[in-house]
Amino acid sequence: MKFRRQVPIGSYHADFCSHAARLIVEVDGDDHAMKLKCDAARTRFLKHEGYDVIRFANADVMTNLDGVVTAIGARIAHKQKGRP
Repeated sequence: MKFRRQVPIGSYHADFCSHAARLIVEVDGDDHAMKLKCDAARTRFLKHEGYDVIRFANADVMTNLDGVVTAIGARIAHKQKGRP
């Protein structure tokens, strides 16, 4: 699956987006713990636009990249089976 980085969608920029899979991957830094309401609004908007959103903490990406890639692959496989 092809992903693009920093994709503008509405007034937001998705960290990584696969238009074909309708999947957005967000990588959240430590400051996102204080932005829960903003992140929830962002996720609602992106879902309304037809995208599935999966979020990972920056620390997970840095320390468990294989696990993150596996989770993304599983989400894509799940979506390709026609499940939301």
